[in-house]
Amino acid sequence: MNVDLLAHPAEEVAPKLLGSVLTCKTPEGTVRIAITETEAYSGAADPASHAYRGQTPRNAVMFGPAGHLYVYRSHGLHWCANVVTGTDGIASAVLIRAGRVIEGEDLARKRRGERVESPRLARGPGNFCQALGITGEHNGADLLTCTSVVLSEGESVPDALIQAGPRVGVSKAHDWQHRFYLAGDRTVSAYRLSPRAKPPAGA
Repeated sequence: MNVDLLAHPAEEVAPKLLGSVLTCKTPEGTVRIAITETEAYSGAADPASHAYRGQTPRNAVMFGPAGHLYVYRSHGLHWCANVVTGTDGIASAVLIRAGRVIEGEDLARKRRGERVESPRLARGPGNFCQALGITGEHNGADLLTCTSVVLSEGESVPDALIQAGPRVGVSKAHDWQHRFYLAGDRTVSAYRLSPRAKPPAGA
């Protein structure tokens, strides 16, 4: 993966990450997942972004150079993985929402549950990290040079297969068309509007 591909605003990088592969090596083994769904989050201009109110110890990685992994705990339950994009010093990241396991499916299923169907192993950001083996220990990892967690180019995805839509489960700026996914792919998560989301003015 070339860092130049990532050194752009999150909403430009997010669709380009579709088809890319995230690999995680742990003592248990290796799992590789092809990305099928992403969401873009900017900084001060994005009310739904962790960086909207400025830099904190939690979101500091978002303000760093492109190509690093920003990992955070969602609702105290699940780890979520983001690829940092843009320019060093300006917060920008792409949340990895879903993917298709292409190596290490037995290990991914051991982590997720023996009865989980293949398309659901890495569907949803929390499940994606659980299947891959990503935890808070990976926060800040350089995806382009690290040996344990690596972002690489995968198969080329035709533009015709890429669709955009509103982001899932956020209460602010929920109607922004910053979610990108592969049309018809069974690993893509279902759209869900946050119950805390307010309708657009005048609706």
